[in-house]
Amino acid sequence: MRRAWIPGRDVRAERHPGHAGLAKAPHDGARPTALVLGGGIAGIAAAVGLAERGVGVTLVEREAQLGGRVRAWPVEQADGSTTTMSRGFHAFFRQYYNLRALLRRVDPALEGLTPVYDYPLVLAGGHRDSFAKVPKTPPLNMAAFVAQSPSFKASDLANIDKVKVWELLDVDFPRTFSDHDGESAAEFLDRLGFPDAARHLALEVFARSFFASPDEFSAGELVGMFHSYFLGSSEGLLFDVPVDDYDTVFWAPLARYLERLGVEVRTGESVEALDLTSGDGQVRVTTDAGGLTADTVVLATDLRTTRRLVEATESTTDDAEWRSRLLETTNAPRFAVWRLWLDRRVDADRPPFLGTSGYGPMDNITVLERFEAGARRWSDDHDASVVEVHAYALQPEDGDDEQVRATLRAELARVYPETADAQVVADEWLVEDDCPLVGTSPWLRRPEVGTPDPRLVLAGDGIRCDYPVALMERAATTGLLAANTLLGRWGLAGHDLWTVPTSTRQPRLLGARTLLERVGS
Repeated sequence: MRRAWIPGRDVRAERHPGHAGLAKAPHDGARPTALVLGGGIAGIAAAVGLAERGVGVTLVEREAQLGGRVRAWPVEQADGSTTTMSRGFHAFFRQYYNLRALLRRVDPALEGLTPVYDYPLVLAGGHRDSFAKVPKTPPLNMAAFVAQSPSFKASDLANIDKVKVWELLDVDFPRTFSDHDGESAAEFLDRLGFPDAARHLALEVFARSFFASPDEFSAGELVGMFHSYFLGSSEGLLFDVPVDDYDTVFWAPLARYLERLGVEVRTGESVEALDLTSGDGQVRVTTDAGGLTADTVVLATDLRTTRRLVEATESTTDDAEWRSRLLETTNAPRFAVWRLWLDRRVDADRPPFLGTSGYGPMDNITVLERFEAGARRWSDDHDASVVEVHAYALQPEDGDDEQVRATLRAELARVYPETADAQVVADEWLVEDDCPLVGTSPWLRRPEVGTPDPRLVLAGDGIRCDYPVALMERAATTGLLAANTLLGRWGLAGHDLWTVPTSTRQPRLLGARTLLERVGS
């Protein structure tokens, strides 16, 4: 018997079927239309989901390229050669089912991704952890990791709260998100009695990848990430990366795919205002290039822009409570990405990606020629390396840009001493603060895809959804959920979504725990 198709290796991956409806909208005067504001992953996913059902779509993006916070763009070196810059390294985890389904529209075999065979993490003055030899299937993965990791010692394990630690396994999403309202990631690990040496694994891998301080990051989201990447999925914690810059591999091909579907892709155009008060029921958008009109709008801009547009927008179905919830959202602290073209190579055994903890504000180091074709060409031509350092969730005590740069340069040399005397041939320095903060406020107060006005839907990684997804995968998922919401309004078929299991994989373990607790009481 032929096994049913699944999006990865995990046979327990959950399918969330799209609603039934017509496969295509009629191409006549009754054809529905939508404006998609924002050409990041969420906006691309929404535009694809709508256009594939025959909806007339216009996609508006402020930057010259699609991709949002995962875009890449050309930069010219002093010698006249052209290289690329981006917002930094992004891991395409195998659990990112909806994002990978989006990418398959232009790359069915995902040949544009290449695996990173280890995800090492180094702690300053201490040890190094690796996930390369950890089994993929829970709970074997956790048992094997604890047994081999220098982050966990027998004496440390004795201090873990044997009751509270079950909260990592006893999950049921979306309820689990609300169970931890008001609790930060740091407070959660304190409550569990997590070993100090192991905290960097949880906080550096998960919390800071959200560009957030562990004291501000939601414990519910942390539990969700433990579940998605480790305790609830057998896809493993290793990941893939694009074989070249993001635009070359995925976003430019997806722009061409959208255009073949009839989408008008308008890049380099900024949205200035949104009008939902028209008497004819149409949505009107003002950009710096003119006016646009449609039946509906997907607001998939960065969260600061979303707040600005909504705050200045009136609607025929205005809801003060919903507006208040949206305007309560905040941005994460600023982060820095520094790409360095050096005058020599780093050592040959340096991994493509290294997570760091305890090295000041530096969170990771990437050696781009290990996987990116454009960087490899430059590296081969100059017999030198292209290195990138990231600093997430910068704090006031980290200082101004000049101080942060000096610190990062020194910390890079601590980790890779061969860079200490290296000259910087060229560099690109980027500091932004446009990522959403997934904070400790009640989960149900975060804005969701639907809004009180049926013509308006939201999408993005700062938008709430019921599934244990995050970052790029939440962007793709909410984009498709936004499309499905509008498609349902027009009687058009929705798109299937896939996630890791939304509840525990270990019901027998939880049942045994309950029985033991009863016997012992």
